[in-house]
Amino acid sequence: MTRLFGICGGSGAGKTTLTTEVGRRLGERRISALAFDAYYHCHGHLAPADRAEVNYDHPDALDVDLFTTHLDDLRRGRPVEVPQYDFASHSRTGASVRVDARDIVIVEGILLFAFTEIRELLDHTVFIDVPEPVRLERRIRRDVAERGREPDDVRRQFRATVAPMPDRHVQPHRERADRVVGHDEDLGRVAAELADLVDPPIDLRDDA
Repeated sequence: MTRLFGICGGSGAGKTTLTTEVGRRLGERRISALAFDAYYHCHGHLAPADRAEVNYDHPDALDVDLFTTHLDDLRRGRPVEVPQYDFASHSRTGASVRVDARDIVIVEGILLFAFTEIRELLDHTVFIDVPEPVRLERRIRRDVAERGREPDDVRRQFRATVAPMPDRHVQPHRERADRVVGHDEDLGRVAAELADLVDPPIDLRDDA
């Protein structure tokens, strides 16, 4: 059966980086990745100005029903079609990407642990705890490079909606995680730990 590893943490904590590192160690044939970010509700029916005012860091912004259905399918060995989300227009594109049920599916998202129904489907959970100023700088770099946004717009949104949300919907779930990663830890070492959960290292010492 496919196992689900959940990685949670605030925006810019390093969730995608850790996912990539685990994949590098286990190999692409054994691991798939699923981002909760792909499951935002489509807001294409709203005017552009109204879309920009939606709080995308609140749990209500996410399609948790579809997400949990897909998690359950993956656990049962069935592939899923993940909706593609356009962050520039805050809407789904209508296209999808297939995610296969491999040995491990790494599931990552800011609000991943905010839903009991999601937590109950995860076999192992990791929380990355990174200070807010560090996360903000990382988010600015990502949103400018990958989402075509302006730095001042990223800062405005961060102050208005991103920063307040972790205290309510992210940080309280820190202690629920099987592994808490500090901001000064080497994510490569953490990735090796997670890989060892799948392939425990062989003890080559002579029993004699």
